[in-house]
Amino acid sequence: QVQLVESGGGLVQPGGSLRLSCEASGFTFRDYRIDWYRQVAGKERELVVTIDSTGRWRNYADSVKGRFAISRDNVKNTVSLQMNNLKTEDTAVYYCTALISSARYWGQGTQVTVSS
Repeated sequence: QVQLVESGGGLVQPGGSLRLSCEASGFTFRDYRIDWYRQVAGKERELVVTIDSTGRWRNYADSVKGRFAISRDNVKNTVSLQMNNLKTEDTAVYYCTALISSARYWGQGTQVTVSS
């Protein structure tokens, strides 16, 4: 079955960096776009960044543009999200997700906390 497993979250000080990873299985990874969302408790999930199936097209939310960078490896079936110059407002649970045959699949999420 489709599985998406995020890792790499943690506690970091403002201005610091983290690298999130998403490992995918159960589908033909190279054929699908991957999105990263984030969610703060009590708020709606926010789309952070999208990468197309080839890895050549990316689209970032304005709030993270210039600080976050997404990449994918279609051999290892992984997506990475490099997050630099983190701000307190980046604190959230981060999810990777894929839309496959009209069904959206989510990972379990990884907590990112930015605090001094």
